[in-house]
Amino acid sequence: MSTAGPHETIGLTTISRTVASLAVGVVHTLERAVVGEGRMRTARGNAWEAVCADRARADQRAELDRLVAELAAARAAARERQPVG
Repeated sequence: MSTAGPHETIGLTTISRTVASLAVGVVHTLERAVVGEGRMRTARGNAWEAVCADRARADQRAELDRLVAELAAARAAARERQPVG
């Protein structure tokens, strides 16, 4: 059941929503024309890029951890070779 009366006028909020909706439509159409159908960003594409970025960061952390462990082992070996005295 609608609460709108028979002579309800269009409010500022309605106009703002309409303008925003039209602007989104124009931007979407412009992006499609400029970038191309196959290169448009999608939620799936954004999610995949995030997964790839997370994997790359994890690989970098693992490499850094490996280097730190290698340096720590080399330092420990150097201490063992030093004469006590």
